[in-house]
Amino acid sequence: MRKLENSELDRKTVNDFKKADKTPLIIILDDIRSLHNIGSVFRTADAFLIEKIYLCGITATPPHKEIHKTALGATETVAWEHSKNVSEVILKLKTEGTTVLAVEQVENAHLLDQFKIINNQKYALVFGNEVYGVSQEAVELCDGCIEIPQLGTKHSLNIAVSAGIVIWDLFKQLKA
Repeated sequence: MRKLENSELDRKTVNDFKKADKTPLIIILDDIRSLHNIGSVFRTADAFLIEKIYLCGITATPPHKEIHKTALGATETVAWEHSKNVSEVILKLKTEGTTVLAVEQVENAHLLDQFKIINNQKYALVFGNEVYGVSQEAVELCDGCIEIPQLGTKHSLNIAVSAGIVIWDLFKQLKA
């Protein structure tokens, strides 16, 4: 086995990325404090050709050197928009026919390993504050909630890790 060289990875240019067909997933980050989490989510969104990221509330926006440290240029490829109010973004997406799901631990949440997508449906995933999670107001506006099954003592994952897990799972289903 031999590690591939960067030149062998068939990386898209920024222009190629912008022209490429996107995965019908939208990410909503609400009140995310960590600039590194924001950058990491951008990088994951780039890896899976995610359609767009909404940065809501106190979530910082590019350009910012701390976001850039982990995004590694993904802020230049992935479409993004800032909104002060996450509720407005959720309602807007729902009127456009997007299914909006909070990633949160709530009553009657769909466990990620049991959640099945509907073909030809666009989805938006809401990730909330590192301490308080997705707000109750946002949860109530969503079409449902996905919970990542956790078996240890913490029952809490970093936002960037949660985003990577959920995006990968839905990506696999969407591409199947």
